[in-house]
Amino acid sequence: MKARLVRLACLAAAALFAIPAVAATDPSFLLTGTSENFGSYFPGYLANGHFSVMTSPRGTEPDRSYMVAFMDYAKGDISRPAAIPGWNEVDYNPGGGWLNSTRLDAKIFAGYAQTLDMHDATLTTRYRFDYANKSTGVEVQSFVSQADPHLAAIRFTITPKFSGDVALSFPIRLWSEHQPRFPIGSMSGDQMIAAVIASGQNLDNKPVPTPDRAAVWYPGYTRVLSDDGDAKTLTLWLDGRAEQGLAMAEAAALQLPAGIAVKSATVTKGPYKLSLDLVVHVEQGRRYAFTKYVAVSREGWGGDAKADLALATQARIDGFDRLLARHRDAWHALWQSDIVVDGDPAVQKAVHSDLYYLLSNTTVGTAWPMGACALTPNYAGHAFWDSDSWVFPALLLLHPERAKPIVMFRHRTMQPARERARQYGAKGLMYPWESDPQTGVDNTPHFAYGVYREIHVNADVAIAQWQYWLASGDRDWLKRYGWPVIKGVAEFWTSRVTYDKAHDRYEILHVTSPDEAYDDVPNDAFTNAAAQKALRIAVKAARQIGTAPDPQWSRIADRMYIPFDAAAQRHYDFDPSVPHDKITWMGSSLAWLMYPNLDLSMSPQVRRNDFDFQLHELKTHGDDPNEMMMVMLAVGEAELGDGKAAGDWLQRNLVGFLKPPFNVRTETVANNAGYILATSAGYIQSLVYGLTGLRIDGKGLDPAYAPVLPPAWKSLTLKGVSFRGKRYDISIERDAAGKAKLVQRAL
Repeated sequence: MKARLVRLACLAAAALFAIPAVAATDPSFLLTGTSENFGSYFPGYLANGHFSVMTSPRGTEPDRSYMVAFMDYAKGDISRPAAIPGWNEVDYNPGGGWLNSTRLDAKIFAGYAQTLDMHDATLTTRYRFDYANKSTGVEVQSFVSQADPHLAAIRFTITPKFSGDVALSFPIRLWSEHQPRFPIGSMSGDQMIAAVIASGQNLDNKPVPTPDRAAVWYPGYTRVLSDDGDAKTLTLWLDGRAEQGLAMAEAAALQLPAGIAVKSATVTKGPYKLSLDLVVHVEQGRRYAFTKYVAVSREGWGGDAKADLALATQARIDGFDRLLARHRDAWHALWQSDIVVDGDPAVQKAVHSDLYYLLSNTTVGTAWPMGACALTPNYAGHAFWDSDSWVFPALLLLHPERAKPIVMFRHRTMQPARERARQYGAKGLMYPWESDPQTGVDNTPHFAYGVYREIHVNADVAIAQWQYWLASGDRDWLKRYGWPVIKGVAEFWTSRVTYDKAHDRYEILHVTSPDEAYDDVPNDAFTNAAAQKALRIAVKAARQIGTAPDPQWSRIADRMYIPFDAAAQRHYDFDPSVPHDKITWMGSSLAWLMYPNLDLSMSPQVRRNDFDFQLHELKTHGDDPNEMMMVMLAVGEAELGDGKAAGDWLQRNLVGFLKPPFNVRTETVANNAGYILATSAGYIQSLVYGLTGLRIDGKGLDPAYAPVLPPAWKSLTLKGVSFRGKRYDISIERDAAGKAKLVQRAL
């Protein structure tokens, strides 16, 4: 066995031992945590759209990992992402105790720094492990490959300040099922709160980094069906299945440093851990790099454990540096499309972190949506309107190939939307508020049952389909994929409206406003305006593909009632028969009438009045504001031509929402539930469509209003914009008089 281990240790030794020279990364792509973050460390993650892993301070702890649309379907519960066996763990014992069990302390983890390099999408952790009178230099580098989407790797490098035997462990962590599990699929809100309290938990806001909603948004369960390993080949593998869900597989192959003296190598199997455990001899001052290559797959995406084992062992043959180089090249290609801010380093860094998380969670050539909280268990991994109305537009101009799966998901899940319409006595397609990302079936928790009335999601879906057609110009796609969705949504609205004969208008009754505390109101302004736009889109789409539109679509759209206060010259949030007096996390939803994908036509004065009312209500009726709404204030100020005020809102939206050390953007300042992608997407939209004034409409990429820049900014550039098969750099620059102007350069 020892001879075999020596051969494995020498495999690609030169590549392992070499430390490649890497050009310094632009600091706007670097986020670094220090020992000062130990008490408030808010985990980020590494991901490639297909699977993810959370980060942790040591860089070696067992962390949760999730695969796209890999869901647990436990009885009585909503579907939720099943955590796959934890693959990134490495542990080290120089003789006085295990690294991962030692308390986080600045003296024990001396010189600590952990850097998320967003340009390379790597996490690097460095410190000196000083414990039990022994000192070891530690460096941990990990990534989830963008170039080889089934693969990830973690390289654990030690430089001991002593000579002797040390122990190392390279486990796959077999998670147990979360307890207690609540039948959230059938519980009312009061029942859920009572059950959470009875379990010794609560849903109160908690100090960072304790997650607020862990009692509700816990991970689903992957049951391991078979697992094994081989100490001779230094490999591990397993097959599993999500609870009542899809099959999955995982494998790991370990690569040893050149010349390492292996005293023992064993495979340890148990109900909670499958592990390769080593005892090796080290010499003082020498550098030893151990690399763990991992392959994962799920039913419908890859093979079984045998196939994953082949991928992991081939990665070991290729070597860490080659795998990392491919990964970096893939990310560098993605960053060819970028947003460059000249004049505000804080905004630039936030933009890069927002883009990093968006790109980390997107795929190409699939029909998978974006979970509201990405590849994490928060909001149960479900697809909301966030996917269509927030993430999709943020990606569409910079990365259209990564926006496309979002609209393809809605086509793929037309049948459950059709069945749901029938369930509610409607026609056409009625998409759920919360769609299971694999099946498209409604998985809204019962305690949030009232949001079945938040039907603006159906208009949001149709608008996104049309936006993709406008940006791509792909008529074949429109006819085959976009049109069936748009038509089905128009049929839904036709069946859902009510005709008010006395006022010769169409109304939409019993809806939930985007300001969700108002959960049963007539004629919500945003919902009615979005439905109106969806119906007009259906008319245009029909003509594009050469078919006759239903005459009802134009009739309803032209007579759609959008509540308006003639005396105050502003819109109402909803019909004035319902008091607007609740404390909510938005105060009002009028800012969303200016939302780029909707952009309801109105006079400059009405726009100003709507905006002023929004600000007033935010101050008087708002509490812990929602970030998705807050970023629309920057868009609104830009539309009103006030670059300074827009810049002030961009700055305001950096405060409290970005959790250190890795700019994890939460839904509200006080909410620590975890990353929500729509907040990042909204911030990106405030630049792409807000400051620039650009809109995607029938005219093309249309400068709908004059661009603005915050006073301290020199320029804003959208690099590598794609529109109808052509590429551009689009900049807001200043002319000789200092006035902002839009400049488009063909690439």
